[in-house]
Amino acid sequence: MSNQTDDQQLTDFTDRYVAMWNEPDAEIRHKRVRELWAVDGAQVLVDPPQALREALTALSFPIPTVEIRGYEALDRRVGRAYEMFIAPGEHMFTPSGPTVRLSANLIGLSWRMVTREDRAVAGGGYDVVALDGEGRIRWDHQYIGVA
Repeated sequence: MSNQTDDQQLTDFTDRYVAMWNEPDAEIRHKRVRELWAVDGAQVLVDPPQALREALTALSFPIPTVEIRGYEALDRRVGRAYEMFIAPGEHMFTPSGPTVRLSANLIGLSWRMVTREDRAVAGGGYDVVALDGEGRIRWDHQYIGVA
């Protein structure tokens, strides 16, 4: 990978990241989580799911971010997203636009959830990803609905 240009590295990273969410084989998803994330890496859902926001609002509680930390929790997160959105067969995730380097170890990438049949956009988001020195994810701040 060291012979690749920065743009190629960013594209490769984004392709591997999106492929993990689409992967039907649980063992391969498990492996990809470990290839992409640092041991103590985390994903932060900046805007948690609507049902959680509504329940908290009804209780007059502030809406928190949701943090998923460590390999086991990330495995569950990626697996559940696959089960909910990809396994039924109607949708898939795709990169959306170029991935950009925001600073030395910080990148921004956008993605979409599209229908398999005609690639109509059903959703999407933007992730701001902080990488460690080995290029693995330390923090992934995910903004759903922003693409």
